[in-house]
Amino acid sequence: MAVAGTYFEYRPFGGVDEIDDRSDRRAVGEEVLAEFVAAAKKAGATVVPTGDIGPVDRRTAGWAMTLAPVAALPVALGAAAVTWAGTWLDLPPLAVGLCAVATTSLATRAMHLDGLADTVDGLGGGWTRERALEIMHSGDIGPMGVVALVLALGLQAALIGSLALLPWGALLVAVAVMAGRASTVLTCLRGIPSARPTGMGATVAGTVAWPVAAAVQLVSVALLAGVATMACLPWWQGALAGVFAALGVLWLLRVCCRRFGGVSGDVMGASIEL
Repeated sequence: MAVAGTYFEYRPFGGVDEIDDRSDRRAVGEEVLAEFVAAAKKAGATVVPTGDIGPVDRRTAGWAMTLAPVAALPVALGAAAVTWAGTWLDLPPLAVGLCAVATTSLATRAMHLDGLADTVDGLGGGWTRERALEIMHSGDIGPMGVVALVLALGLQAALIGSLALLPWGALLVAVAVMAGRASTVLTCLRGIPSARPTGMGATVAGTVAWPVAAAVQLVSVALLAGVATMACLPWWQGALAGVFAALGVLWLLRVCCRRFGGVSGDVMGASIEL
């Protein structure tokens, strides 16, 4: 933003800093990009070598969570490419969906699926908050977690296979993958505490302002509505899918805050799979 030749940097997580010239603006942009990559690396969201990234502060974490849908673009493109290739090879829809799900799981090291399993095990196996957090931290997958994984992977594969049959189906899959990452913004809303004093939850919990989260969700819903139209579906079906996804994540957050006392990295992974 420019006022009388002076530039300002708007920070979505609080504050407006004055910037003297365009070179400083470029430096700020490079800083934000570097911080985003650093936060993604700290969170295990990328396998790209970044070297020693040092500590991640809450401002960096807020940027990382807000830009999570953008960071998912390579994963989305991979899923879209596999979906297109499977359709071109005339594979059965379920096989196409399974290949696409395998691609996203490989690209993310299946960490979101691991978070889903741990969250379900914690909700179902822990009678107290302390026991639930202990179960989630152990890393072992119980029967409830296994069932959750089977249901999630099966439904995702079946739905992707159905979308692949539509015009521009591969593009619809790519947008859906990116829109799913918009849930991370909701898990990091201000006012939602971390379940533990350490870990990813402690780093990113409460770092995103409500107006920023609302803007991300609106963009996500608009993209889903637009690509649904391209796929010869009513626009409102795409928009409704985005709204229901956001409501489902908010419901999950309500349950987890009551049971765990806040959010954790596992809860964030579960919200993406949801």
